[in-house]
Amino acid sequence: MSYKRILLIPHLRIHNANALSSPFTIGFPAMTAWLGATHALQRKLNDQGVSVTVVATGVISHHMDLQTYRGSNDFVSSIVGTGNPLDKTGARSSFIEEARCHLDVSLLVEMQGVSQEQDEVIKERVSHILNSNMKMAGGDIQIFSPPEILVIEESNRADLSRLTRKVMPGYVLIERRDLMVEAMEQGQDAMDALIEYVAIHHSCEQSEVGEVIWKSRRKTQPDKPAGWIVPIATGFHGISDLGLAKNQRDPDNPHRFAESLVTLGEFKMPHRFESITDLLWRYQVDGENNLYQCVALNTVTADLHDEFA
Repeated sequence: MSYKRILLIPHLRIHNANALSSPFTIGFPAMTAWLGATHALQRKLNDQGVSVTVVATGVISHHMDLQTYRGSNDFVSSIVGTGNPLDKTGARSSFIEEARCHLDVSLLVEMQGVSQEQDEVIKERVSHILNSNMKMAGGDIQIFSPPEILVIEESNRADLSRLTRKVMPGYVLIERRDLMVEAMEQGQDAMDALIEYVAIHHSCEQSEVGEVIWKSRRKTQPDKPAGWIVPIATGFHGISDLGLAKNQRDPDNPHRFAESLVTLGEFKMPHRFESITDLLWRYQVDGENNLYQCVALNTVTADLHDEFA
């Protein structure tokens, strides 16, 4: 039997998280932000003498408040910016607007290398770390419910139901790169395939009394899924050779320029899953194709590196 030890951090309320998940998408923070947060949590626990290894992470969204504004006659939304101090001349200082959001999320953290006897110590230290000005997705943690540790057998529906009841109502973010792969195999460009799944089409018609009625819909076809499909950033693609750069932050590791990887994801209710594996993500490095990515645990390729160096 295969068991997973899952640290559940319920209802993390995060203020001013980074909503600019890639150069051309805005919305729910990138998966790199959530796996980066749990990696940072592991390192802080290791520094305190707890030899735990985080191998996978799942994120459940309960609420998201994107900080944008659109007036009644506006076609596009505007970012709600911050009020920065005036410069020495009394003028408004120039700055790059940052997209922000307020979140209520729960995190699932699969742990290895710890025993049941350490559960209370881990929960206590995780609570302490989260209360010690730790950032998540670039935002400030305001409050969270007490962490729990659950042991879940992968094939046991009762174990999974015990977990999903604790995170309802909510939506699990999963990967749907299969939709992109299928569209591209049919000859579509990657960007066209992504836009086709997420674009909203507006149309209008005139009623018998002359009133104009507008309708909005997403393009649906018999072979297209009806779920809540969204674009998500899942990692980076190296676009230069590995080497050293002047004034690089880490002098001990090689540097390379990279661009964001964007694919499709889906928000799905927790009770619709059959296995805990389907809820989790982990790191994967494909050195041959210069990919540093977060992938769904049930799609991990065994012959690739499973975590960043």
